[in-house]
Amino acid sequence: MTRIFPTLFLGLLLFFISCKSTTSDASAENMTSGSDVASATDGVGQSNVQDDVSNPNVVQVAVSSKDHTTLVAAVKAGGLVDALSNAGPFTVFAPTNAAFEKLPAGTVEGLLKPEKKADLVNILEYHTYVGSLKAEYFSDGQSYEQVNGKKVDITVKDGKTFVNGTEILASIPASNGMIHVIGDVLLPK
Repeated sequence: MTRIFPTLFLGLLLFFISCKSTTSDASAENMTSGSDVASATDGVGQSNVQDDVSNPNVVQVAVSSKDHTTLVAAVKAGGLVDALSNAGPFTVFAPTNAAFEKLPAGTVEGLLKPEKKADLVNILEYHTYVGSLKAEYFSDGQSYEQVNGKKVDITVKDGKTFVNGTEILASIPASNGMIHVIGDVLLPK
């Protein structure tokens, strides 16, 4: 009986200490979450998930390419970074910087303005298909409905594949789909 009291006392002491820490932790958490609401929304979204183990997604592949800085700027201006960082799968026909340079002077700069966001998003969505289309899936005469509801046409000639008459220069797999590098900007019909 004399051994039961010290054991019981120690058990109760540990119980009260653990309850007090939990209460303190919960109070501290409530104080933090209430005052940091504004800063918590700054890093929200799939694009802010830090993952150094998985293969890069379509946005991360584009960001790492020196030939796609204009496309990355357009995706950011269009507010599509998180959407294209999600699980997908997506197929992105990715124009190079040189492709954007072929557009009339001032076109890219104009599209990057906030008041032109809807036009920019429409063009970017025309470059995106929901699903993963590998290069070997393409055959002459196919058409695919893009995110904006318009269709792109595929032609295959002499072993080369074209989307709306623009040659697919390279195909790069990503963790959430495929990227097909193209030398022209596709404009919705």
